[in-house]
Amino acid sequence: MKGGSLTARVLLFASVWAVIALVAIAIVISQLYRAGSERAFGDLLRAHLNSVINAVTISDDGQLSGNPQLGDLVFDQPGSGWIWLVEPLGDLDSPRLASISIDGATLASPPLEELPFNDRYQRSYSATDSEGNQLEVIETEVELDNQGHAARFRVAGNREVLEAEIAAFSTNLYLVLALFGIGSLMVNAVAILYGLRPLDHARQALGRIRAGEAQRLDGSFPREIAPLVGEINALIEANHRVVDRARMQVGNLAHSLKTPIAVLINESRDMTPAHQTLVRAQAETMQAQVQTYLDRARIAAQRGSVLARTEAAPVIERLVRVMAKLNRDLDFATDIEPRDAVLAMESQDLEEALGNLVENAAKFARQRITIRLRPAPAAGDQRPMFRVDIDDDGPGLDEAGMREAVKRGRRLDETKPGTGLGLSIVGEIASEYNGAFALAKAGTGGLSARLTLPALITEA
Repeated sequence: MKGGSLTARVLLFASVWAVIALVAIAIVISQLYRAGSERAFGDLLRAHLNSVINAVTISDDGQLSGNPQLGDLVFDQPGSGWIWLVEPLGDLDSPRLASISIDGATLASPPLEELPFNDRYQRSYSATDSEGNQLEVIETEVELDNQGHAARFRVAGNREVLEAEIAAFSTNLYLVLALFGIGSLMVNAVAILYGLRPLDHARQALGRIRAGEAQRLDGSFPREIAPLVGEINALIEANHRVVDRARMQVGNLAHSLKTPIAVLINESRDMTPAHQTLVRAQAETMQAQVQTYLDRARIAAQRGSVLARTEAAPVIERLVRVMAKLNRDLDFATDIEPRDAVLAMESQDLEEALGNLVENAAKFARQRITIRLRPAPAAGDQRPMFRVDIDDDGPGLDEAGMREAVKRGRRLDETKPGTGLGLSIVGEIASEYNGAFALAKAGTGGLSARLTLPALITEA
């Protein structure tokens, strides 16, 4: 069984095993009871047979004589299926003796050739009486006097009584075992759920880490899962170290390249105007591209971190306050829903992406810029996403212009400051977080920059 719930898997296994065990127990007990009941039934018939033998003799006139009292009224009820019968053998000329229950009927017996007597000089067989009752018969032959007079003694019991007793016992057994099984399953379910609670605590602790509310799995865990908790904490700490090391290396590289590039820019001032423009432009482009790849390295290093989380509303509102101060002639509006939206990315990456887009919109907007955040439509089994739309009321772009604008280093309006890398940087940030970036025509007639970013998945 792949995937699914561990609790459901354990409960299913325990339930199936309990059902199989209880069914097997029920079958074994019922068979043992049947064997014991049949043995007791046979012993009862043999006891009745001995009682009949002891009660019957040969009278002085050579007739069978006796009135067996077996202590059970069923032998006095016609058609009850409980019968005793004494029949003369050989030269004994005497009417038979029989219980009232046989009501004058006869009782067939198999030939001795087919069913001989055993070492106790008894034999047992099944028969059917005139009422259709299934009988179990015990038979023997006994010599009654010194003159060799003998008689055949038979006692029969109704098997339907035996079967009814076995059926009643089996019904009660199945009922009791069913109640016991239901109770056992409930107790097992409670025990399993209680036993797996530490795993649920671990899941909740992981959820707090994903939500940024904790840095490690804390708490007391059973020794069976304590090693797993330790490994997870070690993995989180290793993740921290990898991210910190990547950030440090990115910072060191940025610092080591910053001074040489600044020297090139400063030295270009002493060159002829033509050379100065060429060297300065290339140095600034190199500086921007170095920063871009450093940012990509930093994003790649921290993208897999389970601690990456950023509340969108504070970042957007802070960015709007800064841009409003720098562009006092523009009106900035925000529309954020839900207000508590959390993105699975680092705050500096969100700030850089939105900053580039808002800065670009401010270059071309006439009066108003609107920043809107909404949940993105779900596509199949894709993780939840949010979409940020930044709309301006500027001149906008046609389809060809939109495709050209997102290319690295392309500037459609050379009169505006910049390196032409802003939109490509935004696209790379979105791609590194498995998001998307696109340009479209805004409802205000200008350009709409649409940035799709992953939402933070929190445990329920």
